[in-house]
Amino acid sequence: MKRRLKKPVVYALYALSFITIIGTIYMLEMISSPSKLDDDSTYVDDVIIEDEVPVVNTRNIITRPYLVEVKIARNFYNYQGTEEEQKNSLIYYENTYIPNSGVDYQSDEIFDVVSILDGKVTKVEENNLLGKIIEVTHENNLISVYQSLSETLVSVGDNVLQGQVIGKSGQSNISKDLGNHLHFELIHNSKNVNPEDYYDKQLGEL
Repeated sequence: MKRRLKKPVVYALYALSFITIIGTIYMLEMISSPSKLDDDSTYVDDVIIEDEVPVVNTRNIITRPYLVEVKIARNFYNYQGTEEEQKNSLIYYENTYIPNSGVDYQSDEIFDVVSILDGKVTKVEENNLLGKIIEVTHENNLISVYQSLSETLVSVGDNVLQGQVIGKSGQSNISKDLGNHLHFELIHNSKNVNPEDYYDKQLGEL
């Protein structure tokens, strides 16, 4: 004779089975979901930058006054240079030798002349000896002068940007032997300096 389970026992077995199934599902969810494995873990979607990276203002780096390939036809006269260097940095005009106060950049073709930095145009004129001239005043007591131009594209009072075309190369009566060229001068603290020593430098380093 088979024994029949009492109703309370049957209900208890049903409840136990249900709890076991629910517990198994819960454990499976815990295993498959990383976010529930460790309550102390923190997950982020954004990129974290630990240190600030300083940004260099490239607009304050002195660039060259041309964009094409040119050659140096006459260097800046260095009073402390060798005799040969000084000889190659003299301008001969009307039986007189004159120390070159800038650098002469030469090319067979007329080329664009650009501003070496942001600045304000403080002079535009035409000189019978030096050709057409543009002067741009920059920060930190720096002035750039562009001579022997065939064309000027700015006016006094204009604000110009670094790399902006302000004129075209040309000729001058004082340096007829150079043909098409740009005579470029750089004045820092009221003194002519060698532009070749200043290119690629930060304006704040001067």
